[in-house]
Amino acid sequence: MKDLKTFLVLAMLVALALTASATPSTEDEMVVAGDDETFDVPHREDEKQTSLRGSSRFLAQKPRATMTCDKYPRVCRTKESPGPDCCKKKCVNVMTDKLNCGVCGKKCKFPEICCKGQCVNPRSNKRHCGGCNNKCKKGSSCTYGMCSYA
Repeated sequence: MKDLKTFLVLAMLVALALTASATPSTEDEMVVAGDDETFDVPHREDEKQTSLRGSSRFLAQKPRATMTCDKYPRVCRTKESPGPDCCKKKCVNVMTDKLNCGVCGKKCKFPEICCKGQCVNPRSNKRHCGGCNNKCKKGSSCTYGMCSYA
């Protein structure tokens, strides 16, 4: 029991020492860039420290404003964008999006999907049987999302 108390006290002292040694001083910091190059980096007084360990410059930066399509409509036209249309500050494709089918805010019901901007039931629609643009052959029907099931 005595050894356990001693161990806990030592662990707390080590943690306190590490915390105190990691806190940067208020003087100018020196940053070494390698190959014997040294640069003076002044400590900013207007930066607020948010942790006991000090603030990293990377973590202390204010988050950049995200580019939303309501202010920058061209954001939706990039290659990585989910769609070319802007609905409620999000890029979507109104031709295939179940929550914005055809126009912003038009939601498809539970079993329906959005095909070419219209809500359709893929379990029974002949033109979209099982998925968009999957047409059943002439004379066959769409049942349970399959053409000519029975």
